[in-house]
Amino acid sequence: MGGLPVYLDNAATTAVDPRVASAMAECLTADGTYGNPSSSHAYGREAARRVEMARLEVAAIIGAEPGCIVFTSGATEAANLALLGTARANADRRKHLVSSRTEHRATLDPIRQLEKEGFAVTWLTPDSDGRIAPDAVRAALRPDTLYASIMHVNNETGVVQDIAAIGRACREAGVLYHCDLAQGIGKLPTADVARHVDFGSFTAHKIHGPKGVGALYVAGQARPWLRPILHGGGQERGLRSGTVATHQVVGFGRACAIALAEGARDGARMRELRAALWSALASLPEVLLNSPLDDGSPAILNVSFPGVEGESLVTGLADLAVSTGSACNSASGEPSYVLRALGRDTGLAQASLRFSLGRLTTMLDIERASEAVRREVTRLRAVAP
Repeated sequence: MGGLPVYLDNAATTAVDPRVASAMAECLTADGTYGNPSSSHAYGREAARRVEMARLEVAAIIGAEPGCIVFTSGATEAANLALLGTARANADRRKHLVSSRTEHRATLDPIRQLEKEGFAVTWLTPDSDGRIAPDAVRAALRPDTLYASIMHVNNETGVVQDIAAIGRACREAGVLYHCDLAQGIGKLPTADVARHVDFGSFTAHKIHGPKGVGALYVAGQARPWLRPILHGGGQERGLRSGTVATHQVVGFGRACAIALAEGARDGARMRELRAALWSALASLPEVLLNSPLDDGSPAILNVSFPGVEGESLVTGLADLAVSTGSACNSASGEPSYVLRALGRDTGLAQASLRFSLGRLTTMLDIERASEAVRREVTRLRAVAP
């Protein structure tokens, strides 16, 4: 294609906003806020002040009280803290969990580990559109159910779950609700999310903040059910020991503040770009849309190209950064378990691409990408057996 690469995988949402980088830089030099926020001297107190300002900004994006935010190294650690910390603290009382087959690996793998430790798990299968019906969650709950874990937005297809109804079903049954919020923050309205969940895990790098920092929202009524999985200095109200990375947290806070102020505009623009991308790709024969256009995430488009192997397609798109599924699962080479759970066969799952859009994506990126994909799909189909 020539020119700069087109980023339509997770890089589209993870490039650090220059305004975020500027805030972080203020905490990295000897004339900035470099102190340890756990220290009592003046430099530490100033760092702690910056951390608490960031906590306010992070809490605001989900409508939470600042004291309910626990900083972690990312959404994966946040989910592990909620899922493992709650289960192991209450194994003598409740040993049944509910989740879905299309969750992110940060949820699936901890719960699978808990299965090995003797917990019973009900795995819900989504409908053909990828949705988990709130009534299906309600039907799966038992007297010994500790929690349900159903994500907000699927990271591969962009399907949005009805977390308000799921949260209501859990609350009525006296069951805790953990929600992976990572893909909804900054793309969809989330200012009232804290009302619906007991635990919410999310991360900075999905909203143009730094990699390596995330948060777990812990509702006040859920705190007694949770114990830490890391032990040490007792930071983060005793739930996550370890020196708080001031520059990372400050960057996270600034990213959340920008997303809260500009997210509606970003989301509307991404929705237009995604529609244009799908319109261009749909001009190819025999393409299959795996994402909901009307009520899905504006940042994700998943498309299958029958007759083309996805990895070969990615290899042929040297100047285009796209993926065949979740970045966390790409190293295995296995076809998407999310698409297979939706009823796609292995061939279709292997012939899929996931496109991710972000604040920095332009219409020129869409035009260059769609042209390259159409050209490469046509070429590969022509040489296929």
